[in-house]
Amino acid sequence: MFWQTSRHLIDLRQPRVMGIVNLTPDSFSDGGRHAGPGAALRHCEQLLAEGADILDLGAESSRPGSAVLPADEELARLLPVLREAARLGVPVSIDTYKPRVMQAALHLGADIVNDIWALRWHDAAAGEAPGAAQAVVAGHPHCGVCLMHMHGEPATMQREPMDGDAPAQVRAFLAEAALQLRARGVAAERIVLDPGIGFGKTVAQNFALLARQAELLELGHALLAGWSRKSSLAAVAGGSDRPASERMLPSVAAALLAVERGARIVRVHDVRDTVAALQVWRAATPDPFSVRQQEGTSP
Repeated sequence: MFWQTSRHLIDLRQPRVMGIVNLTPDSFSDGGRHAGPGAALRHCEQLLAEGADILDLGAESSRPGSAVLPADEELARLLPVLREAARLGVPVSIDTYKPRVMQAALHLGADIVNDIWALRWHDAAAGEAPGAAQAVVAGHPHCGVCLMHMHGEPATMQREPMDGDAPAQVRAFLAEAALQLRARGVAAERIVLDPGIGFGKTVAQNFALLARQAELLELGHALLAGWSRKSSLAAVAGGSDRPASERMLPSVAAALLAVERGARIVRVHDVRDTVAALQVWRAATPDPFSVRQQEGTSP
């Protein structure tokens, strides 16, 4: 019922909203409107005023077709914003998969590592060994971590999506990723899992993950759902040509469905609207997760 992070113990007895702060000039969702330290910090403050519980800073785009950004460039975008965001009094998550970036961010005050590669990536050319990212997280005894499932890599994942039963495969992958981290001494309450909506999956597979989300809850870790502005939503609501910035309503609907089915954290662009929807939901479901526990379907 809690997520242990570097500086904060996050109460998950009610769903939490993670506000997305893109520091990239090529974001699929906002076109780089918040790139640059000043604009990014103002956006952080706006998201907190709208009700965000956690800030998620990302300095490299992971949109389909994106290439790897050099670590030096990622750090140059990230660290000036992180330095200020860490003073805002809320948990700060860093959306990165590079061990070097993780280490620098945690040293500067980041609370959570949010990794699309589930700590598998390493830069062999720079002398990093397999398991380098796991070692960074294990070496910071209180930081939180979110392990995400991704099929393939951003450059090719949507050209070659996964085959077969996505929920079963995602469940097996996340179970193994969490087990490996636990073997390094990382406590269960530090680990959150993310099925990776849109990362190497078809539209049907993404919605199968939502329909069968209970199978992921069986792993015993809190679940993060990241549906915000994904193309799968446009595919079933308004057409795939709907711009990402116009996908707020289906994004909020997907977030609510994910929470209703047991997700503890939703990662969103549209914080104000998601918070308002969750307030209505909470009014009708005052203690949702305790009810689910009694029914035997909660971690």
